[in-house]
Amino acid sequence: MSFQPILPLDGYVGWRFLQRTLDRQQETHAASTQSQRDQAYFRANIAAVSNAQELVADRRLLSVALTAFGLQDDLLNRAFVEKVLESSHRDDRSFVNRLSDKRYLKLNQAFGFGDSIVPRNQFDGFADALLSTYRDRSFEIAVGAQNDSMRLALALERDLADLAAQPSSEATRWYTILGTPSMRRVFETAFMLPSSFGTLDLERQVDILKTRTEKLTGSDEVAQFADPEAVETLIRQFFLGEQVQQINAAAVAGSGALTLLQQGQSSLRAMLGR
Repeated sequence: MSFQPILPLDGYVGWRFLQRTLDRQQETHAASTQSQRDQAYFRANIAAVSNAQELVADRRLLSVALTAFGLQDDLLNRAFVEKVLESSHRDDRSFVNRLSDKRYLKLNQAFGFGDSIVPRNQFDGFADALLSTYRDRSFEIAVGAQNDSMRLALALERDLADLAAQPSSEATRWYTILGTPSMRRVFETAFMLPSSFGTLDLERQVDILKTRTEKLTGSDEVAQFADPEAVETLIRQFFLGEQVQQINAAAVAGSGALTLLQQGQSSLRAMLGR
């Protein structure tokens, strides 16, 4: 039987339950038969891969690699993935650097097929490092199958803290948030931004996120999210924003049902009046 996470509650209360039981649930997931088989196969075979073509040709290896970066939906897009892996991350005009989704860049950099004489997957410790990330990501996928909001919150805890610790400019950090689907969705939901937000100029999007973030936390810098309390504040606001969205959606649905009922009653009165 595949692993089934225990998620008895929704919203922020459910999130707090997941946090309290997280270590135990992750251990149970990592010990599942399928997970153990996939990890053993990856550990035994990844060092023999010498280029991108060989990696995408092995479905099991590729599945683990893509899952580690949250790109498991691209398993069938092998030609695209191969192009990502072969691209040079050092060339600002390269294919991978032109992609808005920065998960592809992280995948590219992890293997180094496009820039290194000896790819990084042949170095000692590579399998251990990637499989650690794989276990986290695959657990998130299992959680997301039941509650996608919980998956997004788990991903945010990891990705936002990692981003805050990177030695990059604040502008680059904000653009990375916008270019990472899971983080972007959390921010947009937390601040209850309309669907039209994504059509704005990128600089304007950053300005709006910075303004809303400062109102929430007292700072407009991504660097603040190195503090777990700042991340938790954002996650709490995310679940609140989601709850407001659900209430609004229910109100709209209820209004539509009421309109249909009123129209039906009017039609019935007109029929009876004839």
